[in-house]
Amino acid sequence: MRMVSITCRNFNISGAGLDLVACGCSSSRCVTSHIGFSFRTWAKGVARSVSRGPGTRKLVYKWPKIARCRGLSAQTPEAMHNVVAQDPESTLDVNLKPTAPVSVSNLMEVVADDLQTLNKNLQSIVGAENPVLVSAAEQIFGAGGKRLRPALVFLVSRATTEIAGLKEITPQHRRLAEIIEMIHTASLIHDDVIDESSMRRGKETIHQLYGTRVAVLAGDFMFAQSSWYLANLENIEVIKLISQVIKDFASGEIKQASSLFDCDVELEEYLIKSYYKTASLIAASGKGAAIFSGVDGSICEKMFEYGRNLGLSFQVVDDILDFTQSAEQLGKPAATDLAKGNLTAPVIFALEKEPKLREIIESEFVEPGSLDKAIELINKCGGIERARSLAEEIAELAIQSLQCLPMSEFRSSLEGIVKYNLQRID
Repeated sequence: MRMVSITCRNFNISGAGLDLVACGCSSSRCVTSHIGFSFRTWAKGVARSVSRGPGTRKLVYKWPKIARCRGLSAQTPEAMHNVVAQDPESTLDVNLKPTAPVSVSNLMEVVADDLQTLNKNLQSIVGAENPVLVSAAEQIFGAGGKRLRPALVFLVSRATTEIAGLKEITPQHRRLAEIIEMIHTASLIHDDVIDESSMRRGKETIHQLYGTRVAVLAGDFMFAQSSWYLANLENIEVIKLISQVIKDFASGEIKQASSLFDCDVELEEYLIKSYYKTASLIAASGKGAAIFSGVDGSICEKMFEYGRNLGLSFQVVDDILDFTQSAEQLGKPAATDLAKGNLTAPVIFALEKEPKLREIIESEFVEPGSLDKAIELINKCGGIERARSLAEEIAELAIQSLQCLPMSEFRSSLEGIVKYNLQRID
């Protein structure tokens, strides 16, 4: 049997890095592999390819022979991915540059009613047992935000129900969107405690208003409440999928805390940490929605890949904006990650070119003005530009994963979200 491998001039991913990810297998052995070994191999391939420097990017399909995964359906790759492959290779031209500015509100207009219903339900499903928890929920849910993750659930749900022949999305789809937003919110509350952040989306954080104890308990409560609703969906595949996300959050925080001010951290480790902290939930959002639509397992895996690559691209863009935007634009102090020793893609790339940067970072910015000097060096030696290229390359893979969906306004919005993300750094 043959499996998809994707390569481009400065992006070379071997078949071994994607075999379990794309196989559609639901066995626990494969779930562990595609979260661990395969993703590590994928991240290593990205790290190697990006180190070669910028170049023209064009995705090319190769069809190496690999062993079948246990539990894999007997479908051919052509059927699995709904892509017509030419012999010996087929190219996909992905245009990531929109002809006009992309408005995220316009992209989500097609699921506006779904999001409006979600907003009404969010506070009520948190529960009203404790006034402090209710107040905390009102603060975080009322702080704005694009509701990107539940929007992705609704977009994938509606795109895949068309394939399954369903006339409407199911109550399970709607509950999944609420669970995803609750988990995301709980993670933000805990992140702010760990990072000692005083502002979130331009408003005071929960721990700033109510203290660390209440913030930790509020986050714990939301994780627990979302787990209860998740169990009531009674779909073991989705339960395993979302439970893994909560584990990934903790793994990501531990990885980050253990590598602060470590100038030897590699791009591979950065990508793995970013997957755990950001992309895992987005990937699970897409796959879970497809599972509830009842579509083929290969499409579910493609929605996982879309979410994973979108999430990673979003994280890289956020890390770029941490250096290029003001505190007012960010809704929090600029260069916060660097100041606290969390070395992101722009810093990792800059460290390859500028030895002086290592000295400044390893001193933990004890000298006055040293943080500003570090930011100047990161911009001067191309760290921002190389990170931009990385975000674009991963975004191309997200777009490619949508080829299995029929053309519709929902698929167009999914593609548009990828382009909107890159527009943030134009």
